[in-house]
Amino acid sequence: MRVTHFSSIEELAPYRQQWDRLSGGVPFRSWLWMSTWWQCYGDATAADAGRARLLLLAVFDDAGALAGIAPWHVERSPAWGSVVQFLGSGQVCSDYLSILCDETRIEPVVAALADWLGDRQAGGGRVSGWDVLKLTGVAAGDLATARLASRLAERGGTIHRRNSLNCWRLQLPRSWEAYEALLSKGHRKQIRRAQKNLFDSGRAVLHTVEQPQDLPRGMEILIDLHQRRQQLRGEPGCFASARFTAFHRALAEPLLQSGRLQLHWLELDGRTAAAEYHLVGDNVIYAYQAGVDPAAMEHEPGSLITMATLRRAIERGYRAFDFLRGDESYKAHWRAEPAASVELRVAAERPIARLRHRLWLAGSRLKQWTTGS
Repeated sequence: MRVTHFSSIEELAPYRQQWDRLSGGVPFRSWLWMSTWWQCYGDATAADAGRARLLLLAVFDDAGALAGIAPWHVERSPAWGSVVQFLGSGQVCSDYLSILCDETRIEPVVAALADWLGDRQAGGGRVSGWDVLKLTGVAAGDLATARLASRLAERGGTIHRRNSLNCWRLQLPRSWEAYEALLSKGHRKQIRRAQKNLFDSGRAVLHTVEQPQDLPRGMEILIDLHQRRQQLRGEPGCFASARFTAFHRALAEPLLQSGRLQLHWLELDGRTAAAEYHLVGDNVIYAYQAGVDPAAMEHEPGSLITMATLRRAIERGYRAFDFLRGDESYKAHWRAEPAASVELRVAAERPIARLRHRLWLAGSRLKQWTTGS
């Protein structure tokens, strides 16, 4: 196996189809998601005092075929040194991030990456150097990331693994009736009443963006409802960030055209009451972002649009509906089940990296002690 370091996103553009094949159908790992993230977050950050750079590592086999990708970037921190993170990390809250490779080739790909990283720890001003891997949004059972951490530990690195918020996934049955049978008696009665009194009567109508010309309206509805709801809670809302908004505006049309976006809004008595922004993976719906009208809360518009989009997903044959990261109680109410996520930190074996890691760990433990979390 041979590792090649690409320092610009355009260099890997010819491999975008292979990239997506290795992504396993997870939208957060896709070429479009990660390359757009770099354009909106990384390039802008890199222009700010040169603090960020790409660390795209492509692993090729002996025949020259692409076998794996480590989709990373490096941010320079005065406190922690050169910190390696996944593309898509941070504000956009990407889930199920991983090293991209076929399951059958995890070991040789990870071994090649560990050797490359082991030979290029930070120091001497080398552009490919690093002090710590900070890998978030990783499923607890992700084998590739875990094996890389183990390989680096064997080379003298220091590992810290801690639990993050769960993702919540609902395995969908073949019919809506079968799904209703999974619910409690009270919940089943509630949704049947809503179906009869609101959807069947025409008071509640689900709209879905089908054409690019409808995207601007759908996005404005989503942004408006999300922001109004969050501001009522005293929060700024995700779309208060210019980068976050630009990222999703840039993604929306290509995602829609590739069948990877479902943007819905719910009208109740002729007024928009809720919106949902879903990503589409391989037969899985990912409920990524939402908004509701604070003035319509007596009708529980969030529950109504969840009910409508779940039913739509079942009727179209999707096998799972993923509510993503966060332990909100409504997810279990809809019979989704938790899947653990973790954050992995691997400090390089150099003394300064180990010292920084110990300082970070002490601070992290102090924070947990003082907050009780």
